[in-house]
Amino acid sequence: MIQVAIVEDLEEIRKGLSMIINGAEGVECKHTFSTAESAIPVLSMQPVDVVLMDINLSGEMNGIECVMKLKQLQPSMQFMMCTVYEDGDLIFNALRVGATGYVLKTMEPARLIDAIREIYGGGSPMSAQIARKVISSFQQPLVHEPNQLLSKRENELLELLARGYRYKEIADKLFLSIETIRTHIRNIYRKLEVQSRTEALNKAFPKG
Repeated sequence: MIQVAIVEDLEEIRKGLSMIINGAEGVECKHTFSTAESAIPVLSMQPVDVVLMDINLSGEMNGIECVMKLKQLQPSMQFMMCTVYEDGDLIFNALRVGATGYVLKTMEPARLIDAIREIYGGGSPMSAQIARKVISSFQQPLVHEPNQLLSKRENELLELLARGYRYKEIADKLFLSIETIRTHIRNIYRKLEVQSRTEALNKAFPKG
């Protein structure tokens, strides 16, 4: 019997996943948690085989941070991100800290059970959209050299602006408030001595 835990802040989704798991042969939902803070003390002492982990959890700690913490405490426990996010940086951050699977909540119930069995058996299940993003990341050109006038975070924001992200998307991606993003952008403009996004990008990414 494959023992599974779910860390998901939305009750409806948490219950739905639990029902899917308990309705399948050979798998059992042992624990469900709404926050990382409630999951860590239990799973550190009572590990399961596979953890389905959401990313954007309520509470102080997100799902990626939770995986990093629990992987240190229980290295043999397998983590599969189960989320709505298809963002490349989130995918790689999750894999970097110890997740070995990344699937979307929109996947069919039967495929979810297959993914749980696959990760338990040593595989690394990924939704088709996620696998495509992983492959695409290896085909992208190298990023520009960081601007020495800017901080690491400011260079990161400038890179996201160049890739077409809006302020709200950047805020969600970096788990920051929109006001914090606006503050960083104002600092970028001041340091580069520009007045707009276009001027900042032209100065930071000169053509030719």
